[in-house]
This record gives sequence, C-alpha cells and structure tokens, in this order.
Amino acid sequence: MAKDTVMYVCDNCGQESSKWLGKCPSCGQWNTFKEFRVAPKSPSASLGRAPLSDGRGGERVSRPIPISEIRADKEPRMDMHDDELNRVLGGGLVPGSLVLLGGEPGIGKSTLVLQTILRLKDKKVLYVSGEESARQLKLRADRLADTPQLVGNLLVVCDTSLENIFQHIEEERPDLVVIDSIQTIASEAIESSPGSLSQIRECAAALLKHAKSGGPSIILIGHINKEGTLAGPKVLEHIVDTVLQFEGDQHYLYRILRSQKNRFGSTSELGIYEMRQNGLRPVANPSELLLTDNQDGLSGIAIAAAIEGVRPFLIETQALVSTAAYGTAQRSANGFDYRRLNMLLAVLEKRVGFKLAQKDVFLNIAGGLRVTDPAIDLGVIAAILSSNVDTAIEGDTALTGEVGLSGEIRPVSRIEQRIAEAQKLGFRRILIPAANLKAINPHDYTIEVAPCRRVEDAFRALFG
Repeated sequence: MAKDTVMYVCDNCGQESSKWLGKCPSCGQWNTFKEFRVAPKSPSASLGRAPLSDGRGGERVSRPIPISEIRADKEPRMDMHDDELNRVLGGGLVPGSLVLLGGEPGIGKSTLVLQTILRLKDKKVLYVSGEESARQLKLRADRLADTPQLVGNLLVVCDTSLENIFQHIEEERPDLVVIDSIQTIASEAIESSPGSLSQIRECAAALLKHAKSGGPSIILIGHINKEGTLAGPKVLEHIVDTVLQFEGDQHYLYRILRSQKNRFGSTSELGIYEMRQNGLRPVANPSELLLTDNQDGLSGIAIAAAIEGVRPFLIETQALVSTAAYGTAQRSANGFDYRRLNMLLAVLEKRVGFKLAQKDVFLNIAGGLRVTDPAIDLGVIAAILSSNVDTAIEGDTALTGEVGLSGEIRPVSRIEQRIAEAQKLGFRRILIPAANLKAINPHDYTIEVAPCRRVEDAFRALFG
C-alpha cells in the first residue's frame, strides 16, 4: 500500500513546499505553513473528476488552437430572482460555474441562499446540508417562503461524504447544487478530518471538475476565520469562479454582499440587504434608508455622495470632536479607513489651520457600512469641522470630493450619477470639485451645483 506524501501549504497564499518553513517565500508571512497530506490516487479519488471541458459542456480541448477559432459566445445566465444578487454575480448565475459564498457565523449566508433557491420554481435544486438537519431546514424554509405552500423541486439531503454527493447529483440531475458548508465535506480517499486543508482543497477541486464537465452550477458556503479571511487553504479562492463576501455588523439591520473575485463579471458591484424576521430584503434604494430625518440642528453630521460599484448612494458621516480627557488624543473610525482619517486631520491642521492635535476625534459611517470611496473625504472633514465649531451643516446640502495632501479638492468619477442621486432625494445643493465642471453642465440640473477648488472654499460655502 502506497504511503501518503507529506507537503506543506501556506495558509495565506497557497505556496507549496516539501518541508516546513517559518517564513513563506511568496507572501512573506510567518508561521503560515500547515501540514498537507496527499493521498495516493484511488478509484474513489477520481469520482466526479471528468476531463476539463471547453467551459460550455462541449468536447475536451485536446490540442492548441488559434485564438481566432475559439467561440466567444455570450454566457447564458440563470436568473436568481434577486436584483441585488444578480447584480453582484454580473447579471445572473452562469451554468457550470462554482461560486463560493463566505461570511461570519450567523451573518445570514444560509438564509440568503435558501430564500433565493425557494424562488427558483422553474429549476431543480439540490441542497446538501452538512451542518443542519432536514427538520431545521424545513422550519427555516417555512419562515422564508413567500407562499405557505413550498415547491417540490427543492431537494434536501443531509450528507457530508463527497462520494455520496456525486451519487445524488447523478441520480437527481439538478440544475443547481448548494453545499452548506464546504468545511464539513470529506472524501474517503483522503485520511484526514473534515475541514482540514487537504479535504477542502481536494473536495473543491473535484466539485469544480464536475461542474465544468457539463454538471450543474454549484454554490459553496464557507466560513471565515478570526482574521476575517475564508477558512481553508488560499488555493480554494483560486479554484472557484466567483468569491462572494457577505458582511455586516450583527447589531445593525444591513448586510452587504461584495464580489471579491468574478470570472464572469465585475468585482466592483455591491448588494445591500436588510435583515428582517422573515429573511433578507433587497434594498433597491439604500440612500433613503441610510439617511436620518432628525439631523437638522445637529452638529457633526454631513451627507456625502458615494459610489460603490456602479450604484450611487448618499451616506451620513458622523463626527465627534472633544477635548482630550487624558492628555493623549484618541482617534477612532468606524466604517472608514483609520489611516486616511489621520491624513485628513493632518491636512486640516497643516493646510487649513485647525488645531486638532489635542482633541479626540471619533468618526462613524451611519448604518454600519464600510465605505472605501475616496469621494467621501469632503464629507468627513466637513463633519469633523462642524463638530469642532459646534455648528450644524444644512440638512439639504450634500458633498462629494477627494481631498489631497495640499488641501485641494480633487475630481471624482461619475459625478453625473452623484448629482442625480442627490437631486432625486430632494437636496437643494451639492458641493463638488471644481475640476468636475468640465464634464457637466450645471444648468441641466435643478439642484444647485457649487464648485470648490480647495478645502477653504468648501468651508466658506458651508459656514459663510
């Protein structure tokens, strides 16, 4: 009997080595190499591993061919009956694709997938549960279903054996397979416990080859570790076609679905959901939910026009500036880059003349969202200054613009969409970078467009 081969795999980047290394030569991380046993090939190990196809279920590409002869037809899409999920996937689910959905425990991954497949009344779906019993899934489905009577094309099986899962797929011939979760699946060909690096890697590779050989689309649900990354080897993210991250604070109602990798669409898309008792509700217009109505007369609040993916929305930035109680000033940012906050504070002190070195500064993005768009810089410093001088900003004024190190307000992308979103929500005025005036005509909008070249110009427009 052949012995297992021992290899070591970096848990951060997937680098392989025949011996253990303290520092990964690829990514430079320390103590990330984990033992990985490669079992000898057996008949069961090749189960589900059909030859790689051309991606459309056709015959295997066995010879090099000119790129001009390769067919590049548009990929068909499976409508998931969820506008937010369709947008993040790039227009729908591609048949034969492998999608990995990750997130923290209890954030709503299983709820999102289950309520989505309950709407696919014209598709046959196989739900493989390795964590919950069939009765638990039935109770959840009753709570999430739009109608009291559930459809019969959703099949549920509670199994953790990879070989049995392939057998169920061959017998039922579903259009979509959901595996919850990939960390619970194990193959008999590998002598290690479920959730180990070798099990996750080999099971994911077998599922990918089965999907690419004309099999159904497969959605894998995965957990994340304490560092916030997907549990298992990094090569898992390289194997799958799409990596979706479902994130949010459990103390807030909103959940965000981001695309970190997508071979069939853009990775800049964003989906927003609201957690309710009967499941997750897609939020078509997040601006109306992220803005409060009782902000008039309150200092430290500014409305910034941001863009995540291709959709604009207005976000409320809140700041609190107070005298440092213990001599050392504190800096805290929730939903915003902490290092960028320090940079903006340095710009206010060096270029504008506001002394904030001996004051505590706390910044919060309302709704529990995390925004990476640099165009909210102007809204952030406006909220900080408003709290510092204890003067409220008019509630019908929005701001957008990136702040440079010299205090200039740099142009931002898609300025037309930002202005149109503020106009649609009834704002009277919006402050934009002066350089963006070249691309628009202010007379085309009913909202007042106020251009600003430097931070001082914005402050004079806000406070006179």
